[in-house]
Formats: sequence, C-alpha cells, structure tokens
Amino acid sequence: MSERGMQELALLLLTALANAPRHGYAIAQEVKEITGGRVVPRTGALYGALDRLLAEGLIRVEREEVVDGRARRTFALSDAGRERLAVEAERMAATAREARRRLAAGGAVRPA
Repeated sequence: MSERGMQELALLLLTALANAPRHGYAIAQEVKEITGGRVVPRTGALYGALDRLLAEGLIRVEREEVVDGRARRTFALSDAGRERLAVEAERMAATAREARRRLAAGGAVRPA
C-alpha cells in the first residue's frame, strides 16, 4: 500500500461501494450524491478508475449481465478495498483534526 493519499475519484468510488454493490451508472450517481453534486464523474474517467481499482484488487466484479442489449458489470468492494477505505478515512480525519487545531491556535476558529 502506498503512503501517498488516494486520488479523490478513487476514494469516492470506494465510498460509493462501501454499503452495497453497484453498476457504473449507479456508482456515478452515488458519487454525485456523496459530494453534493460537486463531482460528477465522466464515463471515461469513471470506468478508467474502476479498471484501476479492479487491477489493484480493491474492488471486484460481483455480477455481469446483459441489460437492453448492453453488458453491465456490478462492482463490489473487496476486503482489501474495505481496509484501504478505512485507512484513507482515518488519514483524512487526522489531517482534518490537525487543520482545525492549527486554525484554532491561530485564532481563526474554535476546534470542533
């Protein structure tokens, strides 16, 4: 596992799959919802990131089917993906805590 933080889209895709398997369009909709519409992944970026996560073993194909004449894969978080997401979430939380502490020390805001 890399010490470097995960790219935002990859993190959002893992988050979108954390509670249920989903197909590509549903994952994109979850990402949009998670970010309040700030991130709407384009098709190429979405499937490119899903392919990378598959290659890294962080997600798996749960099911493949043909819907309206088109192939559709349903993706699920793998055990390794669940572990990586937990690590990334803690890393981000620690960074946010430190940012709040430093802001408070500088008199900008009170810590939460």
